Amino acid sequence: MLVRYTEWILKWRYLVIILSLVMVGVIGSGAPNLMPFSNDYRVFFSKDNPQLKAFENLQDTYTKDDNVMFVISPKNGNVFTPENLTAIQSMTKEAWQIPHSIRVDSITNFQHTYAEEDDLIVDDLILDPESMNEESLSYAKKVALNEPALAARLISLNSAHTGINVTVQLPGKDQMKENPETVAYARKILAEAKEKYPEIDFRLSGMVMMNNAFPEASQADGQTLIPMAFGIIAIVLLLLLKGFSGTAATIILVLCSIIIGMGAGGHFGIKLTPPSASAPIIILTIAIAGAVHLLVTMLQEIHRGMSKHDAIVESMRVNFMPIFLTTITTALGFLSLNSSDAPPFGDLGNMSTFGVFGAFVLTVTFLPAIMFILPIHAKHFIAGTGVMDKLGNFVVEKRLILLTSLSVSVLIFLAMIPKNDLNDVFVKYFDESIEFRRDTDFTTENLTGTYTIAYSLNSGEKEGVSRPAFLAQVEKFSNWYETQDEVLHVSTITDTFKRLNKNMHSDDEAFYKLPDNKELAAQYLLLYEMSLPYGLDLNNQIDVAKQATKVNVILKTISSNELLALEDRATEWMKVNTPEITTAGASPSIMFAHIGKRNIISMLTGTTIALVLISLVLIIALRSVKYGLISLIPNLFPAGVSFGIWGLAVGEVGLSLSIVTAMTLGIVVDDTIHFMSKYIRARKEKGFDSQDAVRYAFKNVGVALWVTSAVLISGFMILAQSNFELNSGMGLMTSIIIAVALFLDFLLLPPLLMALDSDKNDKKA
Repeated sequence: MLVRYTEWILKWRYLVIILSLVMVGVIGSGAPNLMPFSNDYRVFFSKDNPQLKAFENLQDTYTKDDNVMFVISPKNGNVFTPENLTAIQSMTKEAWQIPHSIRVDSITNFQHTYAEEDDLIVDDLILDPESMNEESLSYAKKVALNEPALAARLISLNSAHTGINVTVQLPGKDQMKENPETVAYARKILAEAKEKYPEIDFRLSGMVMMNNAFPEASQADGQTLIPMAFGIIAIVLLLLLKGFSGTAATIILVLCSIIIGMGAGGHFGIKLTPPSASAPIIILTIAIAGAVHLLVTMLQEIHRGMSKHDAIVESMRVNFMPIFLTTITTALGFLSLNSSDAPPFGDLGNMSTFGVFGAFVLTVTFLPAIMFILPIHAKHFIAGTGVMDKLGNFVVEKRLILLTSLSVSVLIFLAMIPKNDLNDVFVKYFDESIEFRRDTDFTTENLTGTYTIAYSLNSGEKEGVSRPAFLAQVEKFSNWYETQDEVLHVSTITDTFKRLNKNMHSDDEAFYKLPDNKELAAQYLLLYEMSLPYGLDLNNQIDVAKQATKVNVILKTISSNELLALEDRATEWMKVNTPEITTAGASPSIMFAHIGKRNIISMLTGTTIALVLISLVLIIALRSVKYGLISLIPNLFPAGVSFGIWGLAVGEVGLSLSIVTAMTLGIVVDDTIHFMSKYIRARKEKGFDSQDAVRYAFKNVGVALWVTSAVLISGFMILAQSNFELNSGMGLMTSIIIAVALFLDFLLLPPLLMALDSDKNDKKA
């Protein structure tokens, strides 16, 4: 049947090529629907993610936390000079013009309060910096460094760095326009400031800048990595296949597969995100495998003397089923990514699946047709003899030593898996070559932290934030957090109440404490709010009903495990010491800390389902429970061994690596299926014993396995060069797993087959 099918393809080759390209064009027409590119970090979280829900509730209650921060570092190392303060004041005023800005905070417009006889004066801390003398500068510095709302938040404790924090509230109607225009205006201010104030260094950080870094990193990858991947893979194919025709046909097939994958994704309503934007490189890499198997067998047969027609027919006969099976198993692995708690990885899996199926269809239609047309020169092709023959003989002769030593080695590496710690530092998703990463690292080291935890503490009644008992619990909780080693700064309304109480008692330091009367505290708050200018109200700390207040904790850069441990510690402390206001913390930091662990748990389900389905496919395809189960061993071990290696070399596992096992499960089956199919063919069709069957498999499929693995590793190593860590980490780990899989398929699977298959058939032979 396969022979007749292939002969039909070759007979109607021109029609087949035209229909194939028409199919590619029709499916590929959906590609424009992939836009716009999502540039919101929230896309990493499903709608029912509890941490996302908690954070959105917090955002709905108080002023949003999305921000742009200008980090200002005078080269003289002192913020408090007339020239530097003038620059800060000017930039603070200009920052109000940033699109969608709703609040601007800096040391110059900080609402400083003090008593003047019986009056409460509320005014900017810095009014006219150019006329300030040493005394007034010293006073402003003292106030700023002793003000909890400023110190280690908008002014560094050594007075060398300061920040202007712009709170942004995007309408959410057009992501592709809103965030970039905000960033563009902020960068315009920055460029003008750099030119106007050359004696000051300026940087940009904040969540809005991080959102913008996502599409910028992906666009940079698209402009560099995809062309690089095509170039390197073309070179690898040219060197290994030793022919232009096969290389050109494969490149065309791969390009069409990418168009199918992206186009189908667009038709199904998928939108591009940083993870899903890496689909072209993954499809490019995966699509080559089937084509290489077909081409290598064809070239081997031509090299042995067959005509081109007969060689193509024979190659299709022996490779169609293994290629089909590897397509199914690879697709199952990618489809299992839909169990990920991070939706972009599901999108990546679906687009890759479309591309993989597209590649299969083209491999068994377009490729044989075009290869029949193109000239083929196979005289320089190494037809599986030489190195592969020697390797096959070596494996047969040393089978017991290899089986024992590699089994022990595998167990040792599996034991190293617990050395990996769960850690996701979302800022480090970006490479240091990206400006946002460098600026944020500088901000964290010199001014304030990027990690935060926010708590909405509810008094249980309207106007309840002025109740002394409630404020006492809030202060008690804030004080506890300030004693924790991981904490840089705690922002709380109790500091404002204490300052107002002192002001209303003639600035007597003895009254720097919470008011002990609710009505008095409410009056202080009302008086203060009435004195605040537009845009600098207390909506970032108190809800509209004055029933709840937000405590914001700024942290050092810590691991996910440390952050989750701190969150648990805080919750337990609240249950014991402030049970009336116990609540969970929320922030992007908390969301990213939880997503890695949640994703690992959710991916276990997906991986298990994929494993069961792949097992059934193998058992049915190989028509043997024994062979099906044996084939699972070299398919399961590569991921385990690779994570053991990772534990020794790196020791940190984040969001990107939580999907790799499921994703690669179907890929590594490729080599196993092709080796097993040749081994079984030798046993059943040719009557070889297990040792000669192993030699036959090495001779007939060893080169193809080496070529496909080399191409796969090359492709994923290109992805490992991404500026986006979720892609680079996934690419590097996948490359390691594929390399380990090839190693085990060559050196562990054959000894295992010979050990378990050394039966009466061998004795007869």
